[in-house]
Amino acid sequence: MKAAVLYGIGQIPKYEDFPEPLAGEGEIVLQVRAVAVENVDKAIAAGTHYASKRYTSQFPVIPGFDGIGVREDGTVVGFATTRLPYGALAERTVAPAEAVGPVPEGIEPEVCAVLAAAVTGMSIKTAAGFQPGETVLVQGATGVAGRLAVKVAKLLGAGRIVATGRDAGALEQLTELGVDTVINTAVSDDELVAAYRKARGDGFDVVVDYLWARPTEILLRTLIPESFSFGRPTRVVQVGESAGSTLSVSADALRTSGVEIYGAAKGLNAEVMGEVYEQIVGWTRAGALTFEVERVPLSEIESAWQRTDLRGKRLVIVP
Repeated sequence: MKAAVLYGIGQIPKYEDFPEPLAGEGEIVLQVRAVAVENVDKAIAAGTHYASKRYTSQFPVIPGFDGIGVREDGTVVGFATTRLPYGALAERTVAPAEAVGPVPEGIEPEVCAVLAAAVTGMSIKTAAGFQPGETVLVQGATGVAGRLAVKVAKLLGAGRIVATGRDAGALEQLTELGVDTVINTAVSDDELVAAYRKARGDGFDVVVDYLWARPTEILLRTLIPESFSFGRPTRVVQVGESAGSTLSVSADALRTSGVEIYGAAKGLNAEVMGEVYEQIVGWTRAGALTFEVERVPLSEIESAWQRTDLRGKRLVIVP
């Protein structure tokens, strides 16, 4: 069969022949239909993700650990936790039977493959307790998950949405999605401070953060009260780290600013995840929530893996 084959940490997968997978006890061989390539897949392949050792403990290996496939009887299913060295980016893969399950009816496989990207947007509710009418700041809104977070915030009833990013063109497009104010973070520190303060208005109620590092460090600085007063509460949900994995927080940025910082997994359990997923599926079926995907054949994996021009579209590989 054909597959995307990775030969070492930090390398680019190559389109090559690979031995066919054989099912062991409790496993299922699947024909792969669609696989979303996300930042986590590239980080694992680069060796920079905490789960890298789990999925790159041997080479050669096929990247990707979940996707949409077809069973022998023609049933379309979702799969995860593929068994090494058979990752998702191949014509066929093998996964534990318990990690194979039904997909929502009426939604094409390529979209099913990216539904989970909207889950982090729901963290404004599950982690931060968002209430309709509140102001939401999406840090890193020009990426796939960030754009979806904007859409989710709008569907949940945000009163005002502020969005940040480095791509001026992509930021302009966000106004069509319901964003009220955009902030370009590719400016000097002083200019960014001024932009946050101008956009703040009565305050940011919830921040869903895909950036971290410098932009968030500067944001926290702007939330410190300028006089002896208590700052308006701001609930920050930490999701991603596309701007860097660390930041420095001064004591006063927490002591009097009213800032509360949560991880995106706060408030999640199996029941809540099920409810979140059903909400996303419901919006998708109704056409209220749309996903922008870039379909690329598996044969073009080497060039697709290196693309930087997707502008909020999710790369989906179709074998």
